[in-house]
Amino acid sequence: MKVLKYDKLNHNNKATTKINQNAEFTTMLVNGYEFGRIIVDGRKFTSDIILATDNILNSSWWRKEGHRVSKEDIKEILDYSPEIVIFGTGYYGVVKVEKDVEDLFKSKGARVEKLKSSEAVKRFNELSKEGKRVVLAIHLTC
Repeated sequence: MKVLKYDKLNHNNKATTKINQNAEFTTMLVNGYEFGRIIVDGRKFTSDIILATDNILNSSWWRKEGHRVSKEDIKEILDYSPEIVIFGTGYYGVVKVEKDVEDLFKSKGARVEKLKSSEAVKRFNELSKEGKRVVLAIHLTC
């Protein structure tokens, strides 16, 4: 896998994170978010997405019930086995995460954070740069 270094002068969208003494991986970063739109590594998305530290797990994330996250909506996240799951609950924070979803992640040792989407993006970038195995499941509108 080719590792791109973060280039502050050219504002390259990739950062390199040290995992241990001998290994590195490429970190995906969110470059921008506004109502209905997110930019990830220079690519624009207008559908809700699930983004992991190193991959886009679902570029068109639909939930069983639009503004509610249930167990049926999180398969890709469970398969990824993250340390931390951040739910971007929308521009106004309308999306609700069911308690059994939170409990399921906690039982697997993953921390859950629920934030309005603008704050969720900032938090995802922070944790990604720290080398955490993090997932952002984000609702782009309301």
